[in-house]
Amino acid sequence: MTGMNKRILRLAIPNMISNVTIPLLALISMMIAGGLGSETAIAAVVAGATILSFVYWNCAFIRMGTSGMTAQAYGARDFAECGNILVRALVVALGIAMLLLIFQNPIGRVGIKLLGREEVSAMAAQYFFIRVWAMPATITQFAIQGWMIGMQNTRTPMVIAISINVLSIVFGFTFVYRLGMGIEGIAWGILVAEYLGLVLAVVLWWRLYRRFTAYISLRAAMQRSAFGRFFDVNKDIFLRGLMNNLVYTFFPFISSSFSLTIYATNAVLIHLFTLFSYIQDSMGYTAEALVGRFVGARDKVSLRHSIALMFRWSAGIAVFFVLAFAFFWRDIITLFDSSPGIVEVAGQYIGWIIVVPLAGFAPFLMDGIFIGATQTRILRNSMFISMLVFFALFYSFVGILGPTALWLAFVMFIVSRGISQLVMSQGLKGLVR
Repeated sequence: MTGMNKRILRLAIPNMISNVTIPLLALISMMIAGGLGSETAIAAVVAGATILSFVYWNCAFIRMGTSGMTAQAYGARDFAECGNILVRALVVALGIAMLLLIFQNPIGRVGIKLLGREEVSAMAAQYFFIRVWAMPATITQFAIQGWMIGMQNTRTPMVIAISINVLSIVFGFTFVYRLGMGIEGIAWGILVAEYLGLVLAVVLWWRLYRRFTAYISLRAAMQRSAFGRFFDVNKDIFLRGLMNNLVYTFFPFISSSFSLTIYATNAVLIHLFTLFSYIQDSMGYTAEALVGRFVGARDKVSLRHSIALMFRWSAGIAVFFVLAFAFFWRDIITLFDSSPGIVEVAGQYIGWIIVVPLAGFAPFLMDGIFIGATQTRILRNSMFISMLVFFALFYSFVGILGPTALWLAFVMFIVSRGISQLVMSQGLKGLVR
């Protein structure tokens, strides 16, 4: 194995382990909710978690922008700027978290009204208005995680992610089954785990990086021009994320308009896609770190070589998921919900899930490449085109295909992302000239 392959895997494997814990936590949360004895509890967790995910996905620009800019500063060996970027990211993260807490009531009420069917609204509200208080811890960790990835360290974020998810599961089971707290116990378990995870992140940062405190200049970090560049990069990532999240949030919203069975089935199927996306995103995170580093170091040869190898690894991951979904989809779905009705309905749409990895591996990787290169306008513009494709296809075919139109539009949304990214970047040539 070449040195570059080893470098890729050294970054990608911890990313992969970190990311896979996220859908696994969702799986465990749904299993705990299912143990309460009703589909309503599962649907309430899905609705509440979807609202929070929408908020967190829109805040993910903090992690993405921080990782790309930090990686470039690291590649240029500008350690003072590395430290100052972390200060800016933390200031932005905490400011946004406080604003979200202030406006939690309208966010929660509107989200529950849009996503929660009438019979699940009360339980979804119980879940949301407890877990929402984890926002400061979660969003602050976005900044720390992005900074560590930019510093070519993915092992520490892995340790933090695993710790948080294990604690969430332990506290969730304890609060729900030992203390009889019902659906509120799931939310409290995640809330407590997120703050303990933040404490762990700060402790590990101090242990590994406290020498960077000597490089940090609060005056330089807080300069208006420096924040201007930070927001210029992150503005495009935010808009890209907002459009992406509109599509992902529309999915459960419109699913609920068909029937409760379609709503629950699509919630399970989208978790299969999410499982793939989190694994594939591990290569995207690796691209953020390596592309940013080589762009900062002006190392064009390593940049080209790493991109070519990461495409091969991403294609391999896609093939693995195609085979897994094709041959074991029934077994995987029963992990989420063993209801015969849901499994039967899922069989009608599983072909779309099988196709998704082939459609998605290239755009997922290119997201990381453009973030690492801080060429974020391409991300924004390609997402705008893809969002238009999604809504145009759905509303054109829903009268003919019904719920199938949603999956057709979703797959083409992903395909159009990859095509538009390649066209706008002239086959990635603009990155390596």
